[in-house]
Formats: sequence, C-alpha cells, structure tokens
Amino acid sequence: MPTRVRSHAKINLGLGIGAPRSDGFHALSTVYQTLEMYDVLTVNARRAPATRLRLTSNDARVPCDSSNTAWKMVALGLETLGIAAEVDIHIEKHLPVQGGLGAGSANAVAALIGLEHELGVAADASWKTTRLEIGAKVGSDVPLFLVGGTVLGFDRGQKVAALPDLEPIWTVIVAPETGVSTPQAFRDWDALCLGEGLTGETSTDKLNELSRAYMSAFGVQIPTARSGSSGVLANGEDLAGPARSELVRTGITNWIQNDFERVVFPQYPSLAEIKHLLAAAGTPEAALHASLSGSGSALFGLYQSRGDAEAAVGRLSRQDVKARSTVTRTLPRADYWGNMILK
Repeated sequence: MPTRVRSHAKINLGLGIGAPRSDGFHALSTVYQTLEMYDVLTVNARRAPATRLRLTSNDARVPCDSSNTAWKMVALGLETLGIAAEVDIHIEKHLPVQGGLGAGSANAVAALIGLEHELGVAADASWKTTRLEIGAKVGSDVPLFLVGGTVLGFDRGQKVAALPDLEPIWTVIVAPETGVSTPQAFRDWDALCLGEGLTGETSTDKLNELSRAYMSAFGVQIPTARSGSSGVLANGEDLAGPARSELVRTGITNWIQNDFERVVFPQYPSLAEIKHLLAAAGTPEAALHASLSGSGSALFGLYQSRGDAEAAVGRLSRQDVKARSTVTRTLPRADYWGNMILK
C-alpha cells in the first residue's frame, strides 16, 4: 500500500548572510522554523532488479524529471543504501512554489521518508547521519527538514542543530504573485557586500557571533568551538531542551532580521508594504515579528492569537494585496515527526 507523507513548509525567523565565498556559496546563520501547512507526497516503492523512478504532480510548475529535489533525494538514497527499486512519487502541491518556504526541499525529505517506510529501512543513528549528508548534496535547505521544529542553520544552511522548540505560535503566510529570483537576490547582495567592504573574514566573525546570539536567546549553553565552518557547532548537534513559550515575547524579535530584505525590498517595494501591513506596529493586533522568509517572495507574521492573525489577513484584503494569505501555526519537532506519515 502506498505511503502518504506530509511535507511541511518552513520560515526563517532570522537570516544573516556573509560575503560570497570562493566555492560560489554564501555562509549564513539562520533559525529555521517548520510550519503546520504542508504538501502531500504519495510514495509507492518495491525492490526490483533495476531502479526506475517516476514522478507526477497536480501542479504543472513542478518538474517531473531528475531535476526535481524529491527525485534526486530518492535516487541518492537508493544508491547509498545499495538498493534497486521501482519508485512512484506523486506530489500534491498546496504550498507556494519558489516562495522561500522550502517547499521543494521539504518534498525531498518527505520522498525519502516515504521510501524508507515502503522498503522497511530502519532509521537508526548511523542512517540519520547519512541522511543529513545526502540532504546536503541535494540542497542547502534540505537537512533542516530532517530535524524539524526550531533549527539553527549555519555554514551555507546545510549544517543544522536542533534548538529548543517554540510552542505553537499563530502565523500568517503571504505568498505574493510577485516572484523573486534567488540567484539575482544573491547577486544584489554581492554588490552590496562589495560596496560596504564586507569580506569573507569579517563575514565569519559576524555569522559566528550571530549563531552564538541565537543560541543564547534560546537558552542554549554555547558549546566550545569545534570543527565546522561555523566554528561553534558540529553538524547534526542536538541543542534541544524544553519548549520556549515566551521566546518571541522576551527580546529576540527586537533584533533578528533577514539580510535579504536589504536588497529585495528596494527591488520589490510591494513586498516591503506587505511586511508593514503584517506588522501593524502600534495596534492591538500588532505582529510579534514580521519578515521576509528566505529570499522571498513569501512573507510571514507571528501573532499572539488566531484573532490577531485573522486581523492581519483582513488588513491585506482591504488593501487589495494580490497575494495568497494562509493562517497556520509553527510546528514543534515532536508533532512534525509524530504526524508526518498520514494514516
């Protein structure tokens, strides 16, 4: 019987970016947070003499060939396991495509989890470490979905550590019709770095300090420096502890920011206006925090109550904002894994 898997979205609660590196990537420090909203992947797999993959989707914008992250993840997973199989994957899209919500990366992880379930692959400690390595090869955002909940991301985002979870917070996701090119956003960031004299060395200092600040804000003891580009963590390290119900009310939202806003908002003023409407500063329904997610074009607002979240949707509607607005909540790690497989 096919396995159906929830493929959840993410937001970036904060995102610091470094200067361009010699390998073409950018170092960063971020806090990822998974959300209740999701796509659904259906995976049907059986062992076979030779591997054959087939991918379909209800959304014509989703590539159904080897360029798809879910295809890549399954192919690499089978190769690493030394298993040949016939695999059919169907992606039922509900999340925005290319909106900065990590939908494609989440699809990759959901496909691998579905494959494991279908083939009876045990997710022991060794395989969980290998999963992270496979995910990093597929995309920088993929490993976070192998952790779930509240996650610190560093290096180019593919190195991750589990932070203490936020308790569920009402969230509004706004997916504008306007699209943002991530490669162009990085090119604009590179030009800004050049103009401001931000170098690789100063970037490292900036991002290491930001990672430490994130950990401190989450009540995590800062570990002794160890191997890895961040200089503060080992990939896959578990820094999780009790859920933080008061985190966004006790200071972190006063200083976290998304560096992409510095280059995206001047190019897309309508996105800055959506953030302003989500924030509603000075009103009883003001957001705890509002920001661009990733390079966009999706934005989000965090709210104390569902009523405040629905008021934000109303503000957007009254201003005739051309965007899809969704009320959802942040998703803790235990719920992320506990409800991933659809019964």
